[in-house]
Amino acid sequence: MLDFQPIGGVSLALGESPVWDDRRELVFLCDIPTGRLLALRLGEGIVREWVLGENVCSIGLCESGRLVVALSREIILFDPDSGLSEPLAQLDGELETNRFNDGKVGPDGAFWIGTTDQRAQREAICSLYRISVDGQMVVRKTGLVISNGLAWSPDGRIMYHSDSAGRWIERHDFDPATGAMGEKLRIVEPGETDGRPDGGAIDCDGNYWSAGVSAGCLNEYAPDGTLQHKHAVPVPSPTMPCFCGPDLKTLLVTSHRYLSTEALERHPLAGSVLLAQSAVAGTPVHRMREF
Repeated sequence: MLDFQPIGGVSLALGESPVWDDRRELVFLCDIPTGRLLALRLGEGIVREWVLGENVCSIGLCESGRLVVALSREIILFDPDSGLSEPLAQLDGELETNRFNDGKVGPDGAFWIGTTDQRAQREAICSLYRISVDGQMVVRKTGLVISNGLAWSPDGRIMYHSDSAGRWIERHDFDPATGAMGEKLRIVEPGETDGRPDGGAIDCDGNYWSAGVSAGCLNEYAPDGTLQHKHAVPVPSPTMPCFCGPDLKTLLVTSHRYLSTEALERHPLAGSVLLAQSAVAGTPVHRMREF
């Protein structure tokens, strides 16, 4: 049983996209609606923050030490040491109300990121993109509502992807050298009480950990979609797990506070960043390849 404890003094509106930087020994994460990029040191809490835009939606690491950062409709390369940034890519060809959402660097060294429909009546009009360091942005999947849950198997040959509104998790064969994807295979369709799929992570055994954002849990799935374990968390809306620490056995989970006043009174830890010690390690984080 995982014993999750909140990091003191940390409460986010919509915490997302935690990623472990083994070189700096920091976790970078974001608070989407406040436009903040945060650096967290295990055992200390938040040690630095930057306000980068209207939304900071997701983050990845680069070989150079820079970060690839998704803002609402722009991808930038950001140096947390100097504070300097440069544009990489722009979201075009989608409704102005769409924005970038979950993104991760894949084993192919590219940044993979999807979009989300922010309107009250959402439709399947969003996409998943592959972005290389030269800014080339290629559509790899369409017909999505809230693209989410990107993660890759330990050998890089399986890519996992979910749609939080479509309530499904799919896997694709994946070529880690070229980024080529195979046909989709839908492995599970979690309902509201099961835990709608939000962000995801992979452990060293190849199991896929999905934040059950509607059910206060982490769902640990085998590669075929079999539910291995359902881990309760002390917040109603966890958003993304991340294995971190030198041994990758510290499990960090972000969450959000988009709840009613009554629900917030019942769940005072909503919006917390949680930590637990895991018996199984995660997999090393991929970095964006740069010329």
